[in-house]
Amino acid sequence: MDELIIAEQLSKRFGNVHAVDGLNLRVGPGEIFGLVGPDGAGKTTTMRLLCGAYEPTSGNALVAGFDLSHHLAEARAATGYVPQRYSLYPDLTPAENLEFFAEAYGMPRARRVARAHELLEFVGLTQFAHRRSEFLSGGMKQKLSLACALIHRPKVLLLDEPTGGVDPVARQEFWRLLYTLLAEGSAILISTPYMDEASRCHRVGLMNHGKLMADGTPHEIVRPLAGHLLELAAVPQRKAREIASAFPGVGDVQVFGDRLHLRVQEAATVIEHLPAALTSAGVSVTHLRPAEPTLEDVFTGLLTQE
Repeated sequence: MDELIIAEQLSKRFGNVHAVDGLNLRVGPGEIFGLVGPDGAGKTTTMRLLCGAYEPTSGNALVAGFDLSHHLAEARAATGYVPQRYSLYPDLTPAENLEFFAEAYGMPRARRVARAHELLEFVGLTQFAHRRSEFLSGGMKQKLSLACALIHRPKVLLLDEPTGGVDPVARQEFWRLLYTLLAEGSAILISTPYMDEASRCHRVGLMNHGKLMADGTPHEIVRPLAGHLLELAAVPQRKAREIASAFPGVGDVQVFGDRLHLRVQEAATVIEHLPAALTSAGVSVTHLRPAEPTLEDVFTGLLTQE
């Protein structure tokens, strides 16, 4: 498989700030790679480096086989980019926005009209084709952004938190569209703050301070935690957390709603002895049991270690 996105020791500094620091990344056709990280992790800077909006401080990147340092125009022609914030023209309709971007990419008029019609149908906006885009819902705006990014049939899609602020139904629909694109051999790099979305990606990179702390398939990333995670439901939770954090064999305790997740060395030992310690301290224990690790468990654990 020839990768369509390659980053080798890619770095970007702004003064003394290392926004992206020695990033190595490969994404192949038919693959979705998810970048997950807190605000300021370097996700947006990575996207802007790969679409050619930023020049790297050091390192190298190839997009669709084109070296960004020497063939930027060719790389851009093969790339579709959806920025974090909605950036289409609000006073234009979806049809007019698509027409504008098609003309900007130099498409002949006959192809522009046919492609715009095809994409409006693909994203489910045909009946809203002549509504000014400022009056579209958040989910519709994101689908229109995707359609505009696809107007020139790019091989690579760079999507910077494309579902931020949209409702769950719209998110589900957006992801259905992405999976449809994979059948055409697209390579998709997407950043997301949602762990459930990250779990839908073929591979995931957990990013912080401009570096990948871990990367691999979702299964590969959570596998080291298997057998070392417990779920504790107890009241009062704050006191239960204090006691569990100081208990021998417990390495980390994180709050997940009304439950606590405990990273442990020997699960059986903690299950046997921790409930008695909690009860003697006046904590009411509902249950303490093994839990299936998630990407969120791994990520919060890595951030805590940092």
